[in-house]
Amino acid sequence: MIGVLWSFLDTFESNFRPLVVVELAKGTKKETIEWFTKRIVDKKANGGAQLLVKPLVTEKGEENIYLVGASHLRLLLGAETVGLVKECNDNSMRTFTYSSRKTFRDFADDNHNFLTMAECQYIIKHELENLRAKDEKMIPGYPQAKLYPGKSIVRRLLTSGILVQIFPLHDREELKKLRHSWYGRVKVGYQPLDEIRCYFGETIALYFGFLEYFTFALVPMAVIGIPYYVFAWEDYDKYVMFATFNLLWSTVILEVWKRICAIVTYRWGTLLMKRQFEEPRPGFHGVLGINPVTGREEPVYSSIKRQIRIYLVSLPFVCLCLYFSLYVMMIYFDLEQWALDYHEENESNFSSLMLFVPSIIYAVVIEIMNRIYRYAAEFLTSWGKKVVYSSSLNTNNKYFYLQFNFLNCFASLFYIAFVLFDMKLLRQSLATLLITSQILNQFAESLLPYWLQKRHKKRMKKRMSSLKTDTDLTLVEQINLEKEMGTYFGTFDDYLELFLQFGYVSLFSCVYPLAAVFAVLNNITEIYSDALKMCRVYKRPFAEPTANIGVWQLAFETMSVISVVTNCILIGMSPQVNALFPDSKMDLILTVALVEHLLLAIKFIMAFVIPDKPRDIQIKLAKLEFESLEALKQQVRATDM
Repeated sequence: MIGVLWSFLDTFESNFRPLVVVELAKGTKKETIEWFTKRIVDKKANGGAQLLVKPLVTEKGEENIYLVGASHLRLLLGAETVGLVKECNDNSMRTFTYSSRKTFRDFADDNHNFLTMAECQYIIKHELENLRAKDEKMIPGYPQAKLYPGKSIVRRLLTSGILVQIFPLHDREELKKLRHSWYGRVKVGYQPLDEIRCYFGETIALYFGFLEYFTFALVPMAVIGIPYYVFAWEDYDKYVMFATFNLLWSTVILEVWKRICAIVTYRWGTLLMKRQFEEPRPGFHGVLGINPVTGREEPVYSSIKRQIRIYLVSLPFVCLCLYFSLYVMMIYFDLEQWALDYHEENESNFSSLMLFVPSIIYAVVIEIMNRIYRYAAEFLTSWGKKVVYSSSLNTNNKYFYLQFNFLNCFASLFYIAFVLFDMKLLRQSLATLLITSQILNQFAESLLPYWLQKRHKKRMKKRMSSLKTDTDLTLVEQINLEKEMGTYFGTFDDYLELFLQFGYVSLFSCVYPLAAVFAVLNNITEIYSDALKMCRVYKRPFAEPTANIGVWQLAFETMSVISVVTNCILIGMSPQVNALFPDSKMDLILTVALVEHLLLAIKFIMAFVIPDKPRDIQIKLAKLEFESLEALKQQVRATDM
């Protein structure tokens, strides 16, 4: 049935709705444009995407921008292809199939809002990215742009400079409503996560949900930390209770988040989406083969070659960067010693301020090194993994980058705490690194891009006198404005900022309990600044379905385990605890190790006792699995008969 629909699917629709913009380089050869647009509109059986394309003629008569859309039927078939999950009339969540479309809630043949605009754009992106060369040897008109079977056409056009960018269009009216309910007014309340998800997709909505949850979760730590800071600064024995609470807090919030995440993603349908058989990413450079699991024709690549590239190139580069990071750290300690000597010689207000200068400089250098390493790590990971699936690419990229960031940001603190044994310097460095990094991130991620975008809008107003930011725009004006906006590269940097913040709060909580207070204040402004940059600074990103926060869950849990060890050692090093074991340091070490093991045992028991999914979600998932098995059995019986 579906094959028949694909065969007779019309590539023309009277009410063309532009969803995605494709910008080609100016001066692109006509034969190249004709070939590329033909592949977009061609039938699936012929290797096309079976979408709709319409040129956008600019004021100068240029035709280098094309609008891509799709018929309602094509989008429904695409929803089945990508495995979208929608709510049924019986309140259950099921993978959408065109044959059973009538069983889904709010479905009607004339209801073009059954799929959200973000879902429609995701389907079109999926189809464009999976346009692959069949028999072509080169891109028509560009003999140097070689093609071979299985090569991504979009990828080759991008690397050849023929294709400038592909981005989804904003919906001006929906965006205006979202801005008003999201950050248009300062209020105490929850974010409109369902509206964010409908407009930007699940990945971005889940990030903002986690940011909001993490901010609320920090409040108890901040409230308890204030009196500890004010009344018990040097009494480390009193911090035993604070460190114990920190342990319980870090475990509970992460386990509760798993449950909240399961509830939310089940309602959105992404908890049920199958990702293990997703398409290979468009950056593949291999040849087509048959996937032994799915039976699909898709790219294959030698795993031996991939591993050689990783371990002979990527790994040495990571080690080199870590060595450079440690070298910079030792320079920082030399600066700290110079500032301390200067203060001892002068003992003035100026010399007191100079004590903070090395930490501030080091914090700035850390941020610069992190950003430089990120671009290098992405390039090496992408180059070293030619046929890796998109989720695996992201996971491996994050593992490399997380390891570097952890050592780059926290190596100096560990050195101060466990080599220099200088608690005063540890407290000063921790406070300076935390506050400086928060200020730099707010400036680099939101304030600077927003200022640059405002400047761009002013230039656009001079060039187009009819353009007004907050009024209705013609399609040409809207596209000219959006194509010059910055590109949002995903939630990685945003999660990384929260991860490092969690480390500053939990790793050395018994030394600087005010860390949670600064984290709460930062996150409150972060919610509004991140919302602002999503709606007004960057181009609309493509939606990406996700069922959880991925590798970040493991990263946060690992950080909480490390925090147990660090806090136990710090308390064991305190003079008050040392006074309890005046004769035997071995007894002290054994006692600290015993307490640390007991706390870790409590942590893992709590993680085991608290289920990742609520009981009702478990039952619904079990019912769906049972029904799938029954349907499979009936299909097998029908085949045997």
